[in-house]
Amino acid sequence: MFSPLTPMDWKRRAVKYYPHKVAVIDEEKEFTYKEFGQRVDQLSMALNKAGVEEGDHVAVMLPNTHYMLECFYGICQMGAVMVPLNYRLSAEDLEYIISHSDSKMLIVDEEFIAPIEMIVHKLALDKIIMVSVTGHKTSSLNGIDYENFIQQAKDFDFEAQPEVVIDENQLLTLNYTSGTTSKPKGVMLTHRGNYINAANFMYHLGVKHDDVYLHTLPMFHANGWGGVWAITAAGGTHVCLRKVDPPLILDLFENQNITLLCGAPTVVNMLVNDPKAKETNIKMRPRMATAGAPPAAALIHKAQDILGLNMIHVYGLTETSPFILYNEWKDEFESKSLDEQATIKARQGIELVFNGETKVVNQDGEEVVWDGKELGEIITRGNVVMDGYYKDPEKTAEAIRGGWFYTGDLAVTYPDGYIEIQDRAKDLIISGGENISSTEVEGVLYKHPDVLEVAVIAVPDEKWGETPKAIIVLHSNANVTEEEVINYCRSQMAHFKAPRLVEFVESLPKTATGKLQKYRLREIHWKGSKKVN
Repeated sequence: MFSPLTPMDWKRRAVKYYPHKVAVIDEEKEFTYKEFGQRVDQLSMALNKAGVEEGDHVAVMLPNTHYMLECFYGICQMGAVMVPLNYRLSAEDLEYIISHSDSKMLIVDEEFIAPIEMIVHKLALDKIIMVSVTGHKTSSLNGIDYENFIQQAKDFDFEAQPEVVIDENQLLTLNYTSGTTSKPKGVMLTHRGNYINAANFMYHLGVKHDDVYLHTLPMFHANGWGGVWAITAAGGTHVCLRKVDPPLILDLFENQNITLLCGAPTVVNMLVNDPKAKETNIKMRPRMATAGAPPAAALIHKAQDILGLNMIHVYGLTETSPFILYNEWKDEFESKSLDEQATIKARQGIELVFNGETKVVNQDGEEVVWDGKELGEIITRGNVVMDGYYKDPEKTAEAIRGGWFYTGDLAVTYPDGYIEIQDRAKDLIISGGENISSTEVEGVLYKHPDVLEVAVIAVPDEKWGETPKAIIVLHSNANVTEEEVINYCRSQMAHFKAPRLVEFVESLPKTATGKLQKYRLREIHWKGSKKVN
């Protein structure tokens, strides 16, 4: 009576029990679960008729639309493997990923077709399927319109088709990490790993049947952290969002009664600093999970105070499907001040129920003392860790050692077992032999009323080897000097940790998911030196 663990079973359940409930809202379009299920099945059959078989790879480059949701289910329920693409990557990176992933077909949004037009002659694709977008010029590619493609299977008898038997350990998706020091790596995620991660998503984010989930987080990023599966599993409603637009998001909070969303701290920052934020009357007090970079306590405080968001801090990596820690909120924390609560919520927290074991170890491989002081690396093992990097046994062996996945994140463990990241190993600043956490300095700077965004990096220093530099985006009309910023930091922390240099900029480099790209800032200062990434 063994039944494989696969998110595909949740689509079957949702169609069975919630056929007439609204499953997906995408701007003016709405689909019930029955209608969504029919479109998914049509896509599967059309792909099958076009030559896609079990085990084949299909690349998808779409924003957060109903088409993207359909692809997750339509491709994967066939036993084929979906390769979600970051549409903000360069043509060179896209060429590498599509070729390296052995994708035989590409489904792409017309808005993002330009880089594909540049590289199509280098790609070995059987077909290109294009989602048309109003206002965008017709592509020069010899592609097939998505709607026309799935319409050819509209009248097919799906029940007559033999059932695809899925092995829970087979690949579900092949997700590529951002390449910084090398080419992007293909993370092999299985049906089982995605199922377990989505179960964690449901349990720890409190997903219920009546939830209305806003897809602010790119679905291509670790499969929307599992949201593409978990919301369907509960029979909730997916609200699609083509791009992050703070005023629109605030409108959707009210007009669609959004109850849950996810996003990087950068997105949180955009929301709380939007002029409309203080005018918005949000009745539902949405739960918002944040991760991607350690959020400053001050930012969490603002999100809860200004917007009334119930912030939930989670932590993970693409290689772990992605969740491995979450900040469990206890009743005893309610008696603490708002500042103390925000400080606690800034910690990554403890293991989730289903993912397996996570701990912080020192250089000898021993678990660090639970004192909130001893620094070590976060490692994990269990149900959600990737199968490895696609066609890259050497990188896999570097990352998974002795049965543990090494994250590269440096952290401490508090007496209650809560883990808090101090820095990425590559972001730690070592000045005159002293370790300085860039995130700690950023946390102080986010409390400054004139600071909108900040990145702290190490820069070369003749005396100390390297020293911290703060690169800051100010609020409009702010008027603060470098000296004032440095003195402010020195009044809040040990002097050796305070930045010695400050630069004011218009914007900071980020990934499509809102992560700061500190390596790009370091490249400017470390040209010709050893430390770049």
